[in-house]
Amino acid sequence: MTSATDLLSLRPQDYIREHIRTVPDWPAAGVQFRDITPLLQNPRVFRVLIDQFVHRYFDMRPDVVAGLDARGFIIGSVLAYELNVGFVPIRKKGKLPFTTVEETYELEYGSATVELHTDAVKPGDRVLLIDDLIATGGTMMAGKRLLEKLGATVIEGAAIVDLPELGGSAKLHAAGLPLYTLVDFEGH
Repeated sequence: MTSATDLLSLRPQDYIREHIRTVPDWPAAGVQFRDITPLLQNPRVFRVLIDQFVHRYFDMRPDVVAGLDARGFIIGSVLAYELNVGFVPIRKKGKLPFTTVEETYELEYGSATVELHTDAVKPGDRVLLIDDLIATGGTMMAGKRLLEKLGATVIEGAAIVDLPELGGSAKLHAAGLPLYTLVDFEGH
């Protein structure tokens, strides 16, 4: 790990990268799980992480930040606070208590559904959609569709990590969603 004095010589993305833990063979053999929890545990690293997003979106100023269940809630809510805008959660099906819209998407071994309260955004709202990681892109694509069903415009999708070999970022770009990620990891 980098010392505080070495931090000055690193790009923020490199500093963030070295604090992402790789867990081999989890949740299945051959998978290299990219664990962001060390980023959240260290206050200096967490600040550097959040500041990268704040600097990116300060002038873009979305009307609202939408975070994808569950780690997108952590980054998204702090970012919304720093930007002085609202935050809305996009949750797994059955977790929201009010009237919702839902979107089902395909996973590697089945499907999943996410939901959003019908009053979470207004038509014309400019929304930043955020998650911790882009793999196959299914969750972020479902979030984009939900927000658009309610008339919002997703100005950008953002994540800490992109796994480009899994094709999600290419799929999201092809669907017209601009993306911003801090770190790319080869492999899965």
